[in-house]
Amino acid sequence: MEKTHAAITSNDSPLKKYQAVMVGRSSLATLLYYELCMLLTPVPGALGLLLRKLFWPRMFGSCGKGCAFAANIVIRHPGRIHLGRSVVISEGCILDGRHGSARDSLVLGDNVILSNGVMLSCKNGSITIGDNTGLNAQTIIQSTNDCPVVIGRDCIIGQRCFVIGGGSYNIDRLDIPIRKQGIKNDGGVILEDDVWLGGNVTVLGGVTMGSGSVAAAGAVVTHSVPAYTVNMGVPARTVRARTSA
Repeated sequence: MEKTHAAITSNDSPLKKYQAVMVGRSSLATLLYYELCMLLTPVPGALGLLLRKLFWPRMFGSCGKGCAFAANIVIRHPGRIHLGRSVVISEGCILDGRHGSARDSLVLGDNVILSNGVMLSCKNGSITIGDNTGLNAQTIIQSTNDCPVVIGRDCIIGQRCFVIGGGSYNIDRLDIPIRKQGIKNDGGVILEDDVWLGGNVTVLGGVTMGSGSVAAAGAVVTHSVPAYTVNMGVPARTVRARTSA
């Protein structure tokens, strides 16, 4: 937030500010191609899908074959975003790869599906999502201050979930505002393979959810949970183990 504010309020020209916040590179050619791609963002229907399929892949750091981009997607720092094969990004998603230095701040594996209104936000952090994982509508995944979020393969992320690495400020001092005390390094979040988050689940920084674990709808996961367990409540507690029938 502070770095974005500094970039926008700096003494640089409006063009340089725009490039710093949205494009991520100062190259004129990169800016022009980004602008062309953004002109295609609102184009509806089959024509829009076709035009974005033709032009958008070259905008990203890398993009596999067969990706599909719906209308009204917001892209920031596309050169830091890497997409696998057959990735589907639905209407109104935000892919924000902003980072001061990393070349691969946002990485989506093969067959990843983002439903409507999903936000993936890297603010000097990184997000990695494994193959065959789906994120349902209005979910927010955020990584800040080098606290990565890593989501494994074959995961199911329910509607309106919130997963954040680096989401807590230091609050020890009383003589300065909280916003100036910096973000705690909580180590980020790891969701191992085959994790299922029900709707409205929150997973906070420092948490690892083991393979095959489940967080029931509305749970707030504040501590790591073992593999193949079912967890529910606020804060979430393990209520049972998953066992073979």
